[in-house]
This record gives sequence, structure tokens and C-alpha cells, in this order.
Amino acid sequence: MILRAIEKFLRENDIPPTRFGRECARDPRLVFDLRRGREPGQRITRRIEHFMNTYRRSAGL
Repeated sequence: MILRAIEKFLRENDIPPTRFGRECARDPRLVFDLRRGREPGQRITRRIEHFMNTYRRSAGL
């Protein structure tokens, strides 16, 4: 589940949900909408996963 992965990522990297949404999908409400049941499409899911993977690599994690 993508939301679970996002929540873990936010905790591990101490990133606010609005910053995460803005940087990975240009949508500051993304995480809040997902928490309320929004189902992301494949395109957004791929963008989220790509952002998290790239962020981890650049941070050396």
C-alpha cells in the first residue's frame, strides 16, 4: 500500500506531508487526500515511488 510507504518515508526523513506532496507531485494536499481515501493512479504512484527512491539515494540511505 502506497500510503503506508509514504507515512514511513515521512517519519524516517522528517518531512512534512505538504512538502512531500509538493515536491513529488506538485500537490501539497496529496498525503492528506490519500489519508482520506483517495486512490492514486499508476502515474502518480510511479512518481511517488520514484521521488522516494531518488531522495533515499541522494541522502545515501
